[in-house]
Amino acid sequence: MSKILIRGAKVLGGEPQDVLIDGTVIDAVGRNLSAEGAEVVEVVEADGKVLLPGLVDLHTHLREPGREDSETVLTGTRAAASGGYTNVFAMANTFPVADTAGVVEQVWRLGQESGYCDVQPIGAVTVGLEGAKLAELGAMHESAAGVTVFSDDGKCVHDAVIMRRALEYVKAFGGVVAQHAQEPRLTEGAQMNEGVVSAELGLGGWPAVAEESVIARDVLLAEHVGSRVHICHLSTAGSVEIVRWAKSRGIDVTAEVTPHHLLLTDELVRSYNPVYKVNPPLRTERDVLALREALADGTIDIVATDHAPHPHEDKDCEWAAAAMGMVGLETALSVVQETMVETGLLDWAGVADRMSSKPAQIGQATGHGRPVSAGEPANLTLVDTEYRGQVDPAGFASRSRNTPYEGRELPGRVTHTWLRGKATLVDGKLT
Repeated sequence: MSKILIRGAKVLGGEPQDVLIDGTVIDAVGRNLSAEGAEVVEVVEADGKVLLPGLVDLHTHLREPGREDSETVLTGTRAAASGGYTNVFAMANTFPVADTAGVVEQVWRLGQESGYCDVQPIGAVTVGLEGAKLAELGAMHESAAGVTVFSDDGKCVHDAVIMRRALEYVKAFGGVVAQHAQEPRLTEGAQMNEGVVSAELGLGGWPAVAEESVIARDVLLAEHVGSRVHICHLSTAGSVEIVRWAKSRGIDVTAEVTPHHLLLTDELVRSYNPVYKVNPPLRTERDVLALREALADGTIDIVATDHAPHPHEDKDCEWAAAAMGMVGLETALSVVQETMVETGLLDWAGVADRMSSKPAQIGQATGHGRPVSAGEPANLTLVDTEYRGQVDPAGFASRSRNTPYEGRELPGRVTHTWLRGKATLVDGKLT
């Protein structure tokens, strides 16, 4: 029988303790632990590194099936393990779209085969993401994949009647609809955030109201139906106020923010570098500060990466032709450390809540997001918070390199990740 002893780790940033893993579970947490009776003991000297529950991402694009040139389930889950994630939710905008039980089961089984990270497929709300007819929501939920989250992300469920029907349908089995809030008529030809910078650059503006109006409609629909709605990649100060109002009214709404919307602003678009082209677009400094405060006070529930890999040719072109999206799994924790921890807005326990516990609760990820305590599954992440280094996408595990942080110095480095006691990352290297 083998055991793993993590020695001197700061659990959730607290005082150094030892954590003993026995098989797939945490056996004990305390000081001066030993692994008596074990035939093989692996000792990991944590040296004051921060130990967190394995991270959970409610918004990942793994691209398989259909766009394996940008990512596969295997490469995406390797990237996830590198970033400290033990569970990711795979968005439905694949080719074919994950709108049937057969496709979601395929993605789920590919995740099981990868062994680096649990994968829970997100089912499409509408057939083909076309917004006209509900997909097989019940069949996807009853499949082996057990889908609980549904989203047309990449597109908005813009028809209020379809959105209402989806909310009513998933209520029957406790599911949630995750909305990509973007009124399509208000964003026709949009290239970046509508504001001073877009006017100066002559690029089509993407107004904040295009997001805010859909969120306002959908929280009211959720209240009317008595169902759950989740807001994907919230990006404006106005959206924050709508969600805050909805929560004060008792509406069952949750919301996410991406790392890039916590750090980057539309001023970066002045470079015309398509690496900064993303949906929703980078907003203003005022929006960034509002998002940070909302994440700190709980108005925004979680951080989700919106990891959106693209091949080189889809980004290395003129701005108007470039694809929207950024990779994020391998840098998310570092960005959160810089924007939330080092600014004093969150402590490490708060990070564990926003990046592990709460996303696991929203997505019903069994066995993930659990406390670092005896008897719990050994899904863990060890972080060297003292590290600082420049981001080098050449070392990414992801198949794509479209990161906005290339050459930027960020704090923190995930050194170890364990999935049910199995090391998927050791000393910063995938196993």
